[in-house]
Amino acid sequence: MKLTPKRHRSDSAKSAAKAHQNAAQAPIEPPGYVTLPEPCKPFWQAIVTSRPRDTWTDADLVQAANLARTLHAIESAPVGSDDHAKLTRLAMALSRAVYVHATATVGRAADTVQEATAERHARQDEGDDLIPRLRMVTS
Repeated sequence: MKLTPKRHRSDSAKSAAKAHQNAAQAPIEPPGYVTLPEPCKPFWQAIVTSRPRDTWTDADLVQAANLARTLHAIESAPVGSDDHAKLTRLAMALSRAVYVHATATVGRAADTVQEATAERHARQDEGDDLIPRLRMVTS
């Protein structure tokens, strides 16, 4: 017997409505029993916004807080030191545990090659004057 609710197709109207509902809610906060120092909050926000809001469990949020603290600690560890290497390995393991690593958020590298190639060509393409293009304006 399956206990988890059925997930809808990502391109369905129900999924689109759920995404808008999730986006309209306040940012996810750590559970009350988890201490998250203020300097770790930017990492926390980056982590919890990388997955749909309704997929987070309390256990996931505890691990996400651990990941945020670890990422903050990496910032102060000297690059190339043993501490930096250990913290980086821990961060990678925690990223896999809460399913926010690159494969989970972007997809397999083999699947993103065409997207990356198309974007690279779009950046290099001067285009046709008859087709409007978005360009970054610098001052």
